[in-house]
Amino acid sequence: MNRPGQTSRIAERFASLKASGRGALLTYLQAYDPDPATSLAILRGLPGAGADVIEIGVAFTDPMADGPAIQLAAQRALKSGATLSRTLALVRDFRAEEQATPIVLMGYYNPILSYGIDRFCIDAASSGVDGLIIVDVPPEEADEIEPQAKANGLDLIRLVAPTTDDARLPGVLAATSGFVYYVSITGITGTRSATRESLAAEIPRIRRHTDLPIAIGFGIRTPAQAAEAAAIADGAVVGTALVDVLKDSLDEQGRAKPDTVRRVLDAVRALADAVRGNS
Repeated sequence: MNRPGQTSRIAERFASLKASGRGALLTYLQAYDPDPATSLAILRGLPGAGADVIEIGVAFTDPMADGPAIQLAAQRALKSGATLSRTLALVRDFRAEEQATPIVLMGYYNPILSYGIDRFCIDAASSGVDGLIIVDVPPEEADEIEPQAKANGLDLIRLVAPTTDDARLPGVLAATSGFVYYVSITGITGTRSATRESLAAEIPRIRRHTDLPIAIGFGIRTPAQAAEAAAIADGAVVGTALVDVLKDSLDEQGRAKPDTVRRVLDAVRALADAVRGNS
């Protein structure tokens, strides 16, 4: 676990990639989608396939910021038994073999509140979680969890959107650690993509207010888009496209097939090759 005052795995990874002259590939998949064993097998394969930072979705019954693909992924995960405690156990199983790749949990506040904020932050850190993206806790309400997260060495990663104006931006960024997650479109995940022109204008605006790395997410689906985003910013987040690959690999009952893990990891390899300039 990261201890308060130590450099986090997230900071170390972004610094290392910056020194090597490239951006990061951040991959998102829902924990327990479509089942615990397949989810763990994919998770364990992600670093070797080229994921620099791994975002794990925590299933929730009302994922309001997510598009249809991730909503369905959450439904599959809940059906297969996903809970917050089981998601933490999944991270512990991953950490038994892999210590270097940062893990970020992405989800909503209600499951954390139900779990108990103090208990959650202690358990998340001891399980090997490095950062949290809690999409429905704005910076103005950060005192709900920020002290406990900070005390346990967890980065709190904030979302910045095109609608975050210059008056509010410094306050949002002041409450952010790890990296800034730039939501490149207004709306839900996986529905459309931002233009290069809009990204080229927005990323410098954010950089004027922070030295933290910036990762672009929402709407990045193809290797070319990932490479472009990682070049404009410091990283590209790909979620819906990978969730779609997983979904398309399942049988009619929504169960994993023998090639499910390979198909997802192959998609990650294609994204990583593009981000690293190998394609």
